[in-house]
Amino acid sequence: MNRTPSIALKTRDLRTYLSKYWTLYLMLLLPMLYFFIFKYIPMTYIQIAFKKYSIVKSPWEMPWADNHGFEYFIKAFKNRDFLLALRNTLMLNSLDLLFGFPAPIILALILNELPYHRFKRVTQTIAYMPHFLSWVIIAGMALQLLAPNTGLLNIWLKKLGAGPIPFLNDPNYWVGTYVVLGIWQSVGWNTIIYLAAMTSINPELYEAAAIDGAGRLRRIWHVTLPGIRPTIVILLILSLGHLMGSYFDRPYALRNPLVKDVSDVIAIFVYNYGIRGLQFSLTTAVGLFQSVINVMLLVLADRLAKRFGERGIL
Repeated sequence: MNRTPSIALKTRDLRTYLSKYWTLYLMLLLPMLYFFIFKYIPMTYIQIAFKKYSIVKSPWEMPWADNHGFEYFIKAFKNRDFLLALRNTLMLNSLDLLFGFPAPIILALILNELPYHRFKRVTQTIAYMPHFLSWVIIAGMALQLLAPNTGLLNIWLKKLGAGPIPFLNDPNYWVGTYVVLGIWQSVGWNTIIYLAAMTSINPELYEAAAIDGAGRLRRIWHVTLPGIRPTIVILLILSLGHLMGSYFDRPYALRNPLVKDVSDVIAIFVYNYGIRGLQFSLTTAVGLFQSVINVMLLVLADRLAKRFGERGIL
């Protein structure tokens, strides 16, 4: 019996709320339109992964592929190049996560402990400058420094009586070079995030720990690291969500025919088969598979974070 007055009251509250905050919703309209037009409408082309592609037909008119639409997924997993790209993507991204993820945390902890603020600011600026360099430039610098015969580093090694190191030509050395260059390019930029998180830690906690006799390492362990733990967890979840993803410019700029077996990742496979080979259905199937695995990893990492008492991102 009291339902109708309740609904009327809620409607009036909603109108009051909208009349008060309508400008905020109006500002939200433009980015929502952007995402709808450029992010969600193109998603209709996902169905190309399940259909025989035809340039003269819309995705809704294309005929379904064989094997109940999974023809191109089966083809991908029978393709040796795709299996090689899948292995390389997982290997390189795992190494990036293993060595690249803790690097900015360590650098941020060191910078946070430096007593000379001017030196700290200069170091921080120098550390994040590589973030603004494209991988084409970084690959050119790597070639000048690390080339087997003409690279500056190998010339120095020869003068010291040591043999040249094939940083860019041997698959094992290439993987190490790839990971180190990735850390160098991104460590400074990610360090900013952790330094920003450290500024929110209450200074009284450090003072209390110092009064209790805690040294620098104990203050880092018991105050700083717990203070930035939510930030670490969120960035770790996001990093795990990209474990199956692959960037194109970094491996493509650093690769050469001698290291093809370890440098060809899924992005390069999609470029070779999709853009150059015009096999759009096959490469869409590969991209869809990649995205689904990334979402599953993201959800799994988020649930694990929540199980251990963190807020997560979903």
